[in-house]
Amino acid sequence: MTRPALILHGGAGARRSRDYTAEIAHMRSVVEAMKPRLEAGEPALDVAVAAVVMLEDSGLYVAGRGASPNLDGAYELDASLMDGSSGKAGAVAALQGYRNPVVAARAVMDQTPHVMLAGEGAARFAADQGLTTVDDPAAWFTGAGQGEDNHPPGTLAHGTVGCCVLDMEGRLAAATSTAGVFGKMPGRVGDTPIPAAGTWADGSAAVSCTGQGEYFIRLAAAARVAWGVEGGQTLGQSAQSVIDRIGALGGDGGLIALGRDGEIAAPFNSQGMKRAWLGVDGVIGVEVFGR
Repeated sequence: MTRPALILHGGAGARRSRDYTAEIAHMRSVVEAMKPRLEAGEPALDVAVAAVVMLEDSGLYVAGRGASPNLDGAYELDASLMDGSSGKAGAVAALQGYRNPVVAARAVMDQTPHVMLAGEGAARFAADQGLTTVDDPAAWFTGAGQGEDNHPPGTLAHGTVGCCVLDMEGRLAAATSTAGVFGKMPGRVGDTPIPAAGTWADGSAAVSCTGQGEYFIRLAAAARVAWGVEGGQTLGQSAQSVIDRIGALGGDGGLIALGRDGEIAAPFNSQGMKRAWLGVDGVIGVEVFGR
């Protein structure tokens, strides 16, 4: 049996002028809720999805209830997940009208032969699955993360949530969810719903990215972390090298990663990245700005 571990994030782009007391308390509560489930032997993918649902529903992050609208005022949500033990993945992109895109992504993985559904097709599928709708967007969405990032108008200001899990059977899984960059063009899709770019899990590592997705797509950032581990790097070395390459391209953000031995990495090149974790030693930690 393996000692379980978990790391989650509430998005890069945190800045020191803001108070994150509510987010810190909430992230800790999510980890505390997931710890007994892992200790009871729940599969990594189930725990990753459950954690991301809690992050989506909180309204504190730029995902789920905390989503910001696109330029047309519509809320287009993206999510993906990946099961490291089976190699299966599921995703939705530009999904409108539904509360938890990560649940829709799980349904795509479990109920279809596909990896991703997008736009109207994703919404029809979510309806067929009986997923929870958002009937009044103005009342549901909080836009909690707007103004968080310190990018000037017209640039890619961002936010995302995600979770990586190692369960007692040694299985790894990752899940990521977002509303994308603030003021995005209708139909814009970033890295979050793209396995290999924003989310990855295999036998070596589980990864969830957050930041300016266009740069993460160009590097296949999430998968590149795991491939670096397979090539002989430590998880920390591989994760940091990917963020360094993002920065060299002119992008910012961060990622969380979890190795098969329980090693945790969380590099970022923005001012901060909201994150919390459960180590294999059973200790819970929460951080926003410290490295």
